[in-house]
Amino acid sequence: MSYELIALTMFGAMMVMLLTGQRVFAAIGFVASGAALLLYGNGAIEMPYSQVFKLFNWFPMLTLPLFIYMGYVLSESGIAEDLYKMLHVWFGRLRGGLAIGTILLMVIISAMNGLSVAGMAIGATIALPEMLRRGYDKVMITGVVQGGSSLGILIPPSVVLVLYGMIARQPVGQLWLAGVFPGLIMAAIFVLYIVIRCRLNPSLAPTVRDEELNMSWSEKLALLRAGIIPFLIFFFMTGLFVTGYTSLVESSAVGATSATLAALYKRRLTRKVLADTARKTLAVSAMFMWLILAALAFGAVFDGLGAARAIESLVIGQFHLEPWIVLTMMMLTFIILGIFLDDTAMLVIVAPLYIPLVKALGYDLVWFGVLYTITCQIAYITPPFGYNLFLMRSLAPKEITLVDIYRSIWPFVMMMVATIVLVALFPQLALWLPNTVYGK
Repeated sequence: MSYELIALTMFGAMMVMLLTGQRVFAAIGFVASGAALLLYGNGAIEMPYSQVFKLFNWFPMLTLPLFIYMGYVLSESGIAEDLYKMLHVWFGRLRGGLAIGTILLMVIISAMNGLSVAGMAIGATIALPEMLRRGYDKVMITGVVQGGSSLGILIPPSVVLVLYGMIARQPVGQLWLAGVFPGLIMAAIFVLYIVIRCRLNPSLAPTVRDEELNMSWSEKLALLRAGIIPFLIFFFMTGLFVTGYTSLVESSAVGATSATLAALYKRRLTRKVLADTARKTLAVSAMFMWLILAALAFGAVFDGLGAARAIESLVIGQFHLEPWIVLTMMMLTFIILGIFLDDTAMLVIVAPLYIPLVKALGYDLVWFGVLYTITCQIAYITPPFGYNLFLMRSLAPKEITLVDIYRSIWPFVMMMVATIVLVALFPQLALWLPNTVYGK
């Protein structure tokens, strides 16, 4: 059997295992272990141990549990709920104001957490019931929550960009800064869509009643304090790292410590909050670790067969495809894989194959990282099997059906595609800020 056929068999076996409903890390690890034993014999037993040490030598991995802890402690302590109350009061008189406020809430949550799941959980449990109670169109606001949550893996501190930086060997600080403008552009497009649609059809988003917003300016200004804590956390965490005062690991520790002190200052750091935060942090962190470990083993066998070099030779040497065609094909494969895998699984499986190809085509790997994160989020929310669609169904109120969720997402998918096209046509949208800060 040729090496190419072995590589195809491995990839096909992995996809079959995933279709059986097995856990992602188990499916990937099983195929990797089986292929290694068949190809290398008893010596393959050493492979898991070597990959464990490789994983533990990645110091940026220390940031994952700290960033995840930071997001959960802010969520469990109710600081995110305070933010939504502030946005509700300040944007309630504007047509579609609560939906716009939800997008802004998602931007802030993204700057505190770095995971799309956290933004969706907060939006579905806090913002969605409030907007439904006030007569907002359920299809539109369901799309708002799902689209807004997609900002979590793009705006720093993006956990996915940290993982991409480790695999692509790119500076995480540059990747974070590269995601800022595309993330804000995408959020601005979402807001513009809400404003235009609510002007064309005011029945979609009634304004909040005056009696709910009847408070003095001093009370409104007092509510703004809810935004001070997230801003300070974001400033101390990201600002100190970008300016070089802290390393990436130290920056994540600053963020986790700041979030804990914020909950303590609010007198909400209860035993229950700590227990729930610790349990959820451990669950998500362990999932990441197992998944990355399995993917490293799979990648070691796959790369040992020369699969990455074979793909590069096939695309560039034999087919002579234009670079933009190759890039488009890679983006499409991410969307297709999103039917079966989450964004992290796609990254650790496909990135080791694609990153050498992207580099050979002459593209900037920081710029490609931004395109990757947006494309993966499109895959996450695209029917029929997008992971976030089913997560949304489990979190949303019972009056929102799966059909409503499917209908709601298409406008936001189109806007995310538009963002990809903008960043692809104008790479400086992603590269200007990191190049300016790091003096390239």
